[in-house]
Amino acid sequence: MPARPDCGGPVRHTDHVSTHVIGLLHPGEMGAAVGRCLTKNGHTVLWASEGRSAATAARARAAGVTDAGTVAALAGQAGIILSVCPPLAAADVAWAVHGFRGLYVDANAIAPGTAREVAQMITDAGGRYVDGGIIGLPPAASGSTRLYLSGPDAPTIQALFEGTDLDARIAGPTLTAASAVKMAYGAWTKGTAALILAIRELAREEGVEDTLLAEWALSQPKLEERSTGSARAATAKGWRWVAEMEEIAATMAAAGLPDGFHQAAAEIFRRYPVPARRTAPRSSAKPPSAAPGTPTG
Repeated sequence: MPARPDCGGPVRHTDHVSTHVIGLLHPGEMGAAVGRCLTKNGHTVLWASEGRSAATAARARAAGVTDAGTVAALAGQAGIILSVCPPLAAADVAWAVHGFRGLYVDANAIAPGTAREVAQMITDAGGRYVDGGIIGLPPAASGSTRLYLSGPDAPTIQALFEGTDLDARIAGPTLTAASAVKMAYGAWTKGTAALILAIRELAREEGVEDTLLAEWALSQPKLEERSTGSARAATAKGWRWVAEMEEIAATMAAAGLPDGFHQAAAEIFRRYPVPARRTAPRSSAKPPSAAPGTPTG
């Protein structure tokens, strides 16, 4: 692929505001919402339709994202690539643009160790890397969703989202600080969701679920509602959380902390079936609405 200029790739100047050509891999529900923030700010956002579903194409059109056809074509035109995909696919998505020499942003729920591997994959080929982590639902209103960023070029990406519904923040000084924030946050929100689902299943298997729910109503009145929300969310996308729990477990182990709880959480979510329309991880998704107790980051 041709070398990119140091500014991060093709730049257009409209009313004295610099706008960029940005590749988006891929416009699932989260990715499309992020892409919409960028197109509303005047940036040209590309996606690759090859091998993608009709639903993905519809989301891309609604977000104002332009079809480049293939990942190779997208990488050839964009100066910045933003990866928003299930964590299991993060390394494969980065490898698909191997040789890209622009600015690559991985905004996926991956361990800092995995992020460093992706960063090396990009920088070894002459590109630059920004680490990212999204907390919240797909951005639809100001203040609802944060994009944490880290790395020397993080301010460049932060500026792209200025004034949009996605609140871009610098996570810290280290290259993978954004992934560390995402792992720590998800360790609680999704980890405790797995715990409450396991507790509810235990009570059901032992024939004491009604008694437990009655006790919760007396002493922990919000837990039943939370467990119901967690079950609804896990049914919708628990298949995606398996890899995220494994990434959190790896993060814990790398920090010298026990990894067993989040390995067990992965096993809880593994019990929820992959929807029939999905045979492999393709894009971010969320339930139709966020019920109380639903993990959102």
